[in-house]
Amino acid sequence: TTSLVLFGSRFCVVFLFPSVLVCYFGAWLSLALYVCIYLYIHIKETQPSSLILNVQSVVKPSGLHLKLALKLQDFGKAMFKPMRQERHEETPENFFYFVDFQRHNAEIAAFHLDRVLDFRRVPPVTGRFINVTGEILDITHNEELRSVFFTSPANNTCFFAKCLYVCKSEYAVCGHPDLLEGSMSAYLPGLSIAPRISIPNPWIRAYSFTGREEWEVNPLYCDNVKKLYPYNSGNRLLNIIDMAIFDFLTGNMDRHHYEIFTKFGDDGFLLHVDNARGFGRHSHDEMSILAPLTQCCMIKRSTLFRLKLLAQSEYRLSDVMRESLSRDPLTPVLTEDHLQALDRRLGQVLRTVGKCVKKLGEPQVVITDFVESSRVTTSHR
Repeated sequence: TTSLVLFGSRFCVVFLFPSVLVCYFGAWLSLALYVCIYLYIHIKETQPSSLILNVQSVVKPSGLHLKLALKLQDFGKAMFKPMRQERHEETPENFFYFVDFQRHNAEIAAFHLDRVLDFRRVPPVTGRFINVTGEILDITHNEELRSVFFTSPANNTCFFAKCLYVCKSEYAVCGHPDLLEGSMSAYLPGLSIAPRISIPNPWIRAYSFTGREEWEVNPLYCDNVKKLYPYNSGNRLLNIIDMAIFDFLTGNMDRHHYEIFTKFGDDGFLLHVDNARGFGRHSHDEMSILAPLTQCCMIKRSTLFRLKLLAQSEYRLSDVMRESLSRDPLTPVLTEDHLQALDRRLGQVLRTVGKCVKKLGEPQVVITDFVESSRVTTSHR
């Protein structure tokens, strides 16, 4: 059956369809099982590749920036984000980060970058084409869903979502004429299986046209953060800095919250989800994203080791990413300009660390990984 599901203000409408594909329960189960305290999928685990292949074989829809929420017969769930911007197009320089496009290829590239950096905190993502007529319109009996489909003047099949903001026919997504390109992201395990909480990023931006946050005007802001739970012990602050480096490399300014699994206590890793606002401007390096690193002057030893490795000519970040992305069905995922920007930004990160070491000394800057927290719960205040 087809049902209408309402989410909160973030996603306006979600339509769920019956899956018509074969079951791959084993891979979805493995995705939930291979989660440990320090990373999402164990470094030696090979199931993600089979999971990605499974994800390529499924479909369904939602939202503000029209997303398609997929519920599958094999108990898996996935989110499809359609292509809204061509790969060669840059975000206009006058756009605010909170009204930027959500790019399907950014989700794909972020997943690959996360693995290249050996963070493994992004759930699996793959590129896929869906047939909006054969895989959506023709299989639903929901009249409200059918009512948002139309044929464009170019004879392409299009649809839009009904919601309070920009989900109108002017903001529809269209196939060519029926095929629609997008990213398919695996859902996190359900909250009943893997409870998690969402926590505001200490370096959250002001989501207004004129406001500024304290960290933007106070260069000593990190000193205050270090006094607060849960950033005053353990790995949480180091994980925030990892996340900032990751976002700086992608150019994502929209990291307002982060999520953690409560099972692992205060020392658990941060989930790097919702990366669609990355890879918008290859010609600009937004240094403010690195504020946690520049203000705290701390970095994990393992992270620094990996970054230095990817700065060497034999393992250049752009080359490793190009090779990794070549296996995605939508290759090429990133333009050469974006790949070269990764190398340039990596250099910026290493220079920032170098300045910190020169100022404070390596023992104060380069921190041993997996420092145990002085607390064992995640009672966030």
